[in-house]
Formats: sequence, structure tokens, C-alpha cells
Amino acid sequence: MAELARESVVQERVVQERHRLYEDVLALVAGSLFVSLGVAMYAKALLLVGGTAGLALLAHYSTGLSFGPVFSLINLPFYLLALRRLGWRFALRSFIAVSLVSLLSRVMPSLIAFAHLDPLYATVVGGALIGTGMLMLFRHRASLGGVNILAVYLQDNYAIRAGYFQLAVDLAILAASFFVLAPQNIVLSVVGAAVVNLVIAINHKPGRYLGVS
Repeated sequence: MAELARESVVQERVVQERHRLYEDVLALVAGSLFVSLGVAMYAKALLLVGGTAGLALLAHYSTGLSFGPVFSLINLPFYLLALRRLGWRFALRSFIAVSLVSLLSRVMPSLIAFAHLDPLYATVVGGALIGTGMLMLFRHRASLGGVNILAVYLQDNYAIRAGYFQLAVDLAILAASFFVLAPQNIVLSVVGAAVVNLVIAINHKPGRYLGVS
């Protein structure tokens, strides 16, 4: 009886803590702002982050292409997985988040400029900003597309922790940066990937956060 009572309380809390529309909207905007600022710090310090954002930065460093359009194009194939496996709401929220980050990356130079940015500081603070922004998106059933979509799908369906899966993928992407970045920037990028994914892995555990969208 006591166990049933506890389950009833948990179910009641989940219902009571369902996200409202304005909460989802605020989370999408705030999460995208956090991520875009972190990416701006990484771009200034010539660092690389993982996931599709990392691929877009890698293309930016190697070809000079603008981050925003490349980031949007890379994510296009992954929306189909989100739509089929995670539902249209998740796919729509992810599309909005990716579009916001792409747009903010275009206007960021007119909003903020770094006269001096220590690479180690950029690694830790930028990584924490990106990880926190992604965590906000995850908790409101959204992502930054690409690997994020696959990571959320694997956690929801196979109990594979999203943060650890993303870390493995990110390390593979960072390995490709040996052809583009200096060794010290690669080392800092690895540290940054660890910061981003530890923020997610420590805080995004099944059952820890009861809010639902």
C-alpha cells in the first residue's frame, strides 16, 4: 500500500508539473541564447564543439562558410528521425531551436565582441553555456538536431545515457579536427566536449526531472 501511495504521489506531481506553452517558448529562447553565446566564444578561441554544431564549426574553419547556414543544412536529414521516432512536437521544437541558434549566430557579431578571450576560460565557460542550453532544450522536449535527436531517442527507448553517447560521438568529430586546428586547440576542445557532456550526463537522468512537455 505504501508503494502504491508513493507511485500515486509521483504521478500527481508529473501531472502538476506539466510545462505550459509559455514555459516551453521561454526554454527554447533561453536555451538557444545560451548555446549561441557558447558557440561564439568557441569560434573566437578557435575551438571545436561536438555534434552537428561541431561539424558546422569545422566547415567554417576549413572553408570559411558561415556557421548558421551550414548548421541548418546539416540538420535537415535528422528531422525525419525526430518526426518518425519522437513525434512532430519534438521535431518542430528542434527545428525552432536550430533555426534560432543559426539566426543568433548571424547577428551575434553585432551584439557582442571579445577584445580578449582566454582560451581556457572560453573552453570551460563556453562549454558550460552550451551544455546548460542543451539541457534546457532536452527538458522541454527539444534538441539541437543531429546527434542530439539520436541521443534523446536512444535514452528514451534503450536507456543509453544521452550525455555519454554524445561524448563518444563528439570525440570522433574532434579526431577529424587534427587536420584543421592546432594541437593546443584540439586539447582544449576535448576538455570542452567533456564539460558540455558532463553537464548533460549529470543533470539529464531519467526520473530526476519531473516536468513534461
